Amino acid sequence: MATLVNGTSPETVEMMKATSNGVFQGESPLDFALPLVILQICLVVAVTRSLAFLLRPMRQPRVVAEIIGGILLGPSALGRVTAYKNSLFPAKSLTVLDTLANLGLLLFLFLVGLEIDLKSLRRTGKKAISIAAGGMLLPFAMGVVTSFAFPEFSSTSGDNNRVPFIIFMGVALSLTAFGVLARILAELKLLTTDLGRISISSAAINDVFAWILLALAISLSGDRSSLLVPLWVLLSGTAFVIACFTIAPQIFKLISRRCPEGEPIAEKYVCLALCAVLIAGFATDAIGIHGIFGAFVIGCLFPKGHFADAIVEKIEDLVMGLLLPLYFVMSGLETDITTIHGVKSWGRLALVIVTACFGKIVGTVSAALLSKVGLRDSLVLGVLMNTRGLAELIVLNIGKDRKVLSDQTFAIMVLMAIFTTFITTPLVMALYKTSETTQTQDSDSYKNCKRRRKIESEKEEEQTQQLKVLICLHSGKDINPMVKLIEASHGRNLLRLRYAFNPTLEGTFFDSNGSEGEKKRFAFLEQEKR
Repeated sequence: MATLVNGTSPETVEMMKATSNGVFQGESPLDFALPLVILQICLVVAVTRSLAFLLRPMRQPRVVAEIIGGILLGPSALGRVTAYKNSLFPAKSLTVLDTLANLGLLLFLFLVGLEIDLKSLRRTGKKAISIAAGGMLLPFAMGVVTSFAFPEFSSTSGDNNRVPFIIFMGVALSLTAFGVLARILAELKLLTTDLGRISISSAAINDVFAWILLALAISLSGDRSSLLVPLWVLLSGTAFVIACFTIAPQIFKLISRRCPEGEPIAEKYVCLALCAVLIAGFATDAIGIHGIFGAFVIGCLFPKGHFADAIVEKIEDLVMGLLLPLYFVMSGLETDITTIHGVKSWGRLALVIVTACFGKIVGTVSAALLSKVGLRDSLVLGVLMNTRGLAELIVLNIGKDRKVLSDQTFAIMVLMAIFTTFITTPLVMALYKTSETTQTQDSDSYKNCKRRRKIESEKEEEQTQQLKVLICLHSGKDINPMVKLIEASHGRNLLRLRYAFNPTLEGTFFDSNGSEGEKKRFAFLEQEKR
């Protein structure tokens, strides 16, 4: 977001010194960059976390609270108070805040790329591919048609910028927020179901193609005084992607071999990986696309496994908890809902919401039905794919920075993103619970109940006869202490303890995110009643 609030450019803003000499020297901390940005971060975290707590009963994802919090801190609400705006968010402080926000966004896109497994996408069946295509083509086409309802409000009145505006609108209406969708599925405990796997795969495919189209729109939205400029941007971006696919996997594989599973990752390798992300971001920004694309490509190419898990564990809390909320605030400072006034403006807002929901849901449901997915599951898929959230804000902010979207169009699209993300969880809960209840009633016949009770009684009887304990140990030297601990806790007179250790037997654990965890040796401890 190069342009700051109220159209102020960084060149016209007086830069702030980093630190103050203290209040006892007669200096206000709010006049210096470091104490002010600390206060801004604390305020942002407090507001967004409070809203997340209030929205928790409705099981809303945190991104909804963060978007609303950013709007409340911006000119739509508190930003209308001059004293507040000049004290806490003065124009001269926004360069630092904007830089931190974009750094958090860059690292977040790297984390999103880590969640996308390109090998799994290659193995994805035709069902997920067709659902992703249906959920993108129809809303993209409807976004293109809807864009012609905004000629006087967008800054694309010139013919040179008409094409980028059309592509931006198409991408904005066809996008699915992969990260937000994954968190909604995890919250509803649907991530490991067939429905969850199909929706995640479809959203990942949708995201990849949406970012490609966005890169195309960005390349076309630059200086179009010469047709060679967009061409050079496209060619350079393509060369960058080819170079990454050729070189990066080999380097990452070499690093992974030096980081065996079960061992802590050396700090130098983590630093090397993060430097690769920053260099890729610098390269794509220099090309003229955006720094986030380089980070996203590196994340997609990064080898999935213990190395990626270690990096996520080290930076995820910092990015998601502190840096990324700043991006929502910067978006909120750019969003002025008061620019939406008059019947035509609110009519365009209604048009965008209806078009976005109709195109995404109908396109996804139609493709799912053609892929022989049940009607109710198809409806759930359509609602899930209608999630937008942060991905939508990224597209909109880039469009506004490139002067493709006007203030009013930007505000309309932000409200659409909030609405479509807000309705996802309640609708999915209603549809999926109804489906689950129906399936339970159909299968819960008398014979099934009788058979299930018989199996449960047999299991209970077996458990009373024998108790088996499976314990995971790091090495053979841990067996004797564990055996002594169990003997001491149960007593030798009551239980006879048998154990076996196979040093060659290994198993693989998986964490809640489905990623492969650390391999460990098993020791089998069996206890029987005498």
